[in-house]
Amino acid sequence: MFAPRLALASLSGEADADWASAGADYAGAAFLGGIAVDDASRAAAREMVADRDRTEFLPPDPLAFVDRQLAALESVPIQPAFNVRSATPGPLVEAASVCRDRNALLEINAHCRQDELCAAGCGETLLAATERLQTYVERTVATGATVGVKVRAEVPDVDLVVTARALEDAGASFVHVDAMDSESVIRDVADATDLFVVANNGVRDDETVREYVDYGADAVSVGRPSDDPAVLERVREAVDRHLSVEAVG
Repeated sequence: MFAPRLALASLSGEADADWASAGADYAGAAFLGGIAVDDASRAAAREMVADRDRTEFLPPDPLAFVDRQLAALESVPIQPAFNVRSATPGPLVEAASVCRDRNALLEINAHCRQDELCAAGCGETLLAATERLQTYVERTVATGATVGVKVRAEVPDVDLVVTARALEDAGASFVHVDAMDSESVIRDVADATDLFVVANNGVRDDETVREYVDYGADAVSVGRPSDDPAVLERVREAVDRHLSVEAVG
């Protein structure tokens, strides 16, 4: 799906084309965003900006913003992707079409746990709404885009294996798993599906990369330190050792 098998994970209000370009010497993919694309998720994002110490992408036209950001990466040697939040499927379909036309991956956000986003019906709440999440995947995949989902471990009453199987059945190509403090969930998802599994959370060095590889991850991603060249260089060296073509056979 991308090589080297190191991705930059989205940081709300920060992960744009300039950020992706800066990490292109180290990573094979960059997940821009997250960006809210429907009315409910955009209202939630505005509320978070007003009430919290947060930055959010809130352009007047979110789909035009996605297109501009992806266009800016056309000559950058990195696989672009966009992490997108929505409580309704229509804007996701439109975003998927933009990603398809720009040869980018679409990542549906079923990960963010802020109360405002959950109340709007997007982010983490989608993990407990499997049929709705499946519909989102099916409709976006129908555009011809390559679609995956960002998910989170340790959500009450959510079995990520069941969720991952449902995503695969709906046509998803990858799952991006924030393992939280349950790193072995990567093994559970990898063993249960043929999805391309990107492992996230605490990826900093050879030890953490090797642990996720041992659990069956196809790739790893770096979140908060994704703008730190020292961390990216260290993780890239570990990825080359453990997730190169030669290493994985």
